[in-house]
Amino acid sequence: MLKNGEHFEPLGNGVEVIVNDLFHFSTDTILLADFAAPRKNSKAVDLGTGCGTIPLLWCRNDRTLEITAVEIQPEACDMFARSVKHNALSNIEIINTDLKMLKGVIPFGYFDLVCCNPPYKLGGGGIKNPDTEKLLARHEESCTLDDIAKTAKNLLQFGGRFCMCQRPERLTDVLETMRKNSLEPKRLRFVQQRTDKKPKLFLVEGRRSAKSGSLVVEPTLFIEENGSLSEEMKKIYGSYKEGHYE
Repeated sequence: MLKNGEHFEPLGNGVEVIVNDLFHFSTDTILLADFAAPRKNSKAVDLGTGCGTIPLLWCRNDRTLEITAVEIQPEACDMFARSVKHNALSNIEIINTDLKMLKGVIPFGYFDLVCCNPPYKLGGGGIKNPDTEKLLARHEESCTLDDIAKTAKNLLQFGGRFCMCQRPERLTDVLETMRKNSLEPKRLRFVQQRTDKKPKLFLVEGRRSAKSGSLVVEPTLFIEENGSLSEEMKKIYGSYKEGHYE
């Protein structure tokens, strides 16, 4: 089941994901999975799923979901497929392809939710990682924010939800791109490590073809309070050990 350099990470409720040094997850992944939280019997897509942590988190307590996971890197798909088998799940389909090439592969206008934890760095900016896999994961090389939003718009049914996370410096780009692609921003939440730190992340939800306006800015999520995990983070982590994730 496991290959060299791989190990299982527990996600709670008996569900485990296979990770290695290249394909793993962080707190951002957990926060986005919680923020997006599919409703019972939902049809959901996770774009750029990596080793599949978000779909597996969703399946911890709800196996009524119909989940499609899209990932361009074959190694990550292989790891995810073995995680799905290990957890005896039958409600997840893994698609190994570019998210820009989904027409005719999965149905458009069908899904209730599209989720994406995208690369945080602009393509062509900064020092690039020489490893192709890391480059794809961290920089907008294989797809841009506009590619992601356009794909989400095509996949969602009217009123369907699109959820993603990004760094605060990209907020204007994200909101502009969402509106351009008929994904009206409806929820926004910032994440801070502590009260004396600047926001390190934001979570945003848009609705397909919804009316403009009525953006709700939710209370800031603090990861730490008084030197330890905040009560909300403990609730989100569930059975995770304190300080276990980056």
